[in-house]
Amino acid sequence: MVIVMAPTATAEDIEEIVSLVGTAGGEAFVSRGVSRTIIGLIGDVERFAALNLGGQRGVAEVMRVSTPFKLVSRENHPERSTIRVGGVPIGPDTVTLIAGPCAVETPQQTLEAAEMAKAAGATLLRGGAYKPRTSPYAFQGLGEAGLRILAEIGERTGLPIVTEVMDARDVPLVASYADMLQVGTRNTQNFALLQAVGKAGKPVMLKRGMSGTIEEWLMSAEYIAQRGNLDIVLCERGIRTFETATRNTLDVSAVPVAQRLSHLPVVIDPSHSGGRRDLVLPLTRAAIAVGADGVIIDVHPHPEQALCDGPQALVDADLHDLAEIMRLFPPLLGRTQVSDVLPTA
Repeated sequence: MVIVMAPTATAEDIEEIVSLVGTAGGEAFVSRGVSRTIIGLIGDVERFAALNLGGQRGVAEVMRVSTPFKLVSRENHPERSTIRVGGVPIGPDTVTLIAGPCAVETPQQTLEAAEMAKAAGATLLRGGAYKPRTSPYAFQGLGEAGLRILAEIGERTGLPIVTEVMDARDVPLVASYADMLQVGTRNTQNFALLQAVGKAGKPVMLKRGMSGTIEEWLMSAEYIAQRGNLDIVLCERGIRTFETATRNTLDVSAVPVAQRLSHLPVVIDPSHSGGRRDLVLPLTRAAIAVGADGVIIDVHPHPEQALCDGPQALVDADLHDLAEIMRLFPPLLGRTQVSDVLPTA
């Protein structure tokens, strides 16, 4: 942390800052220029923040020069990470397709959706057994029955499972069925849940909060990492803005920004950001072009009958185009589609 003193700051003002920093267990190094004095601080930044240094007499500006998210930052881990989920890589050399039904409804619907996903090149199966919904009257998911269906279909198709967990108390149960735990946008700052998935011993997909900044997103990842789990994949799923033409506004710039700040893989959710079937494929192209390490997409055999998010789910007619995108786009960026590097089941 660096403190820039005002030109009018007195020697007493500077000495007061040095003394305050010392009481917080830090060290202050004073550098006097022609017109300004700069004080460099070494120590616990969080303890410095509690001192209200910006409000002290003679202080012009306080600047943080180190990232608050240490474990997920590239400062201490310069090389970007590859995370493996059931043997499937998500990282900088590949593009991973994660697909499946938004919600598990029946065994037959889940099987058909999984086969659709696999036909398009998916190597991970997504599906929701617990569904956080705005309305308490909307379909909330099948719970453990849905987890059993997912596990059965995953074993039958050879696709590892990605599914959401909503409550810290459910983490052991969900982890017993899933290969990857997903923390949804509404729970990005549910700190008890973040700590619980951090201790679960399973890879975690962390979606960005719908109104969250990138720093807040990475700080949430830090909660997971702090519990000993660095197998984290960040997911940009669109943010809430004034625009109503799409369900959310897909922030494609979040991908290179997050990749610059953090060593964690970053994927994009074109289904929940666009909210409409006709937007999913264009947003998938944009996701791969901007450097996303993967995409997570809704598919459904009969979206008109879907209990959740039918309008955004891809159907059989879209699978050829999705497969072509996954075949053609990654090589243009020097990457490989994951399905091309995994051994055939």
